[in-house]
Amino acid sequence: MLILEILSSFFILATFLPLVKWDYWWIRVFDYPRLQKLIINLLLLAAWLYLDPDLSNKTLSYIFGLVLASLFLAKKVYPFTPFGKKMINRVAYNIDSGIHVLVANIYQLNEKYDKIIKLVKRKSPDVVFMVETNKEWEKQMKPLEEKYKYHVKIPLENTYGLLFYTNLEIVRKEIQYLIDPEIPSLELDLLLRNGKKITLYAIHPTPPVPGQNTLSTERDAEILMVGKKSKNNPLPSIVLGDLNDVAWSYTTELFLKVSEMADPRRGRGMYNTFHAKIPVFRWPLDHFFLSKHFALSSLKVHSGVGSDHFPISIKAVLTQTNDTDTLEADGDDKKEARQKIASGLAMN
Repeated sequence: MLILEILSSFFILATFLPLVKWDYWWIRVFDYPRLQKLIINLLLLAAWLYLDPDLSNKTLSYIFGLVLASLFLAKKVYPFTPFGKKMINRVAYNIDSGIHVLVANIYQLNEKYDKIIKLVKRKSPDVVFMVETNKEWEKQMKPLEEKYKYHVKIPLENTYGLLFYTNLEIVRKEIQYLIDPEIPSLELDLLLRNGKKITLYAIHPTPPVPGQNTLSTERDAEILMVGKKSKNNPLPSIVLGDLNDVAWSYTTELFLKVSEMADPRRGRGMYNTFHAKIPVFRWPLDHFFLSKHFALSSLKVHSGVGSDHFPISIKAVLTQTNDTDTLEADGDDKKEARQKIASGLAMN
């Protein structure tokens, strides 16, 4: 029973710890495995009922805590199931007013270069955005330059290199270092086939991890900065990339409020992209967020390419009507976003 008490206490604490808005990694890491925590809490609940059917006072206290934790997690997970409310309507794909984008964190040490090339050639997206790319990856991806006329290449050895390929005309290109001088991001205006201009924000902020970056401050600030950019941009826009944050975290929800963008996952599923090699530890780290100008045609997680992430792709279509359901930021949300951005900028 002692082991059951310890496990129950730990997972009840792990459930509610992310409500503390501190940026320390040992708090923010508990944002990720919400479905896993829900399953474990339910198993612990069943164990208490089985081992103490007479329901002593101690058992009742643990049951109460586990039930409360399970209900909290179920509420957080529910929007990312097919039963949740959809933020974006689904429409048929139109090649003239649509865009097909593939995002892949390829894992810098991964040497299975042919897998991503085969995937790109098979799916033929309009845009390919790859992160964790160094000089060797740039060299091995030369075949993609035959398929895509436009490309932006920033190979780096620090796991934050970017490769961007597209067959849509790039009419404006900005390489930005929003928070960290060693972590680039892209802001690009592309022309769709119908002549309409859209903006893509392609990012890969740093995660909070022990020994490297013990705070999520820089990650949160970069995500929110891009959200504000999109909100103030009159053009239709898409934010994409490995955000090193899960779809249901407090920061991602704050981003949705600040940007007034929509998450295509909501009401459809989790679409987990990490960890590709450890099935029990999977959650959504790679994202697409769409401005109100878009509807969704498809969202798909692809088979592994040798990385610890699965590639993910989206087909989105510009629409004449705005049927998107978005979140709105109140005064407290806007204040918190400003404070997080200021804190991130102050660190560099």
